[in-house]
Amino acid sequence: MNRAPNQMMNQAILMVEDNEEDAIMVREALRNAGVKNSIHTVTDGDLAIAYLKGEGAFADRDKFPVPSILLLDLKMPRVSGFQVMEWLRAQERFRKLLIVVLSGYNELREVQQAYRLGAHSFLIKPCTAQDIENLMRWFAEHWEVGTESVPRRRR
Repeated sequence: MNRAPNQMMNQAILMVEDNEEDAIMVREALRNAGVKNSIHTVTDGDLAIAYLKGEGAFADRDKFPVPSILLLDLKMPRVSGFQVMEWLRAQERFRKLLIVVLSGYNELREVQQAYRLGAHSFLIKPCTAQDIENLMRWFAEHWEVGTESVPRRRR
């Protein structure tokens, strides 16, 4: 069954990371934080856009569900994380997508540009389970833990 691209039926995570070791560490942090969301990984911005569009190898939305969370590396070959965010800005159907930038660099210029382009959070790699737990508290509606979602943060 193919779902419409704007439906976020599955609380899937799309991780865009070109460094395998970094991807393993992020997966471990997610697991240690108790995250149960399905995690799909692509290695560059071109593949991220194809995945989000549901094109080519990613056309089967049962296998490659529309994510509710995007974990996005900035520095990648061909299409950067910044370019992916620029593309996302023009896509109304992804307005509710939680965009978390993962970067090994924390230069103020990069952080500011990421937020200007729509990032909701910026994590420095390697991220920890505590970093993920903080995201889960602030953006509770996007995460699955066990059979229940994470409780919302108190205001």
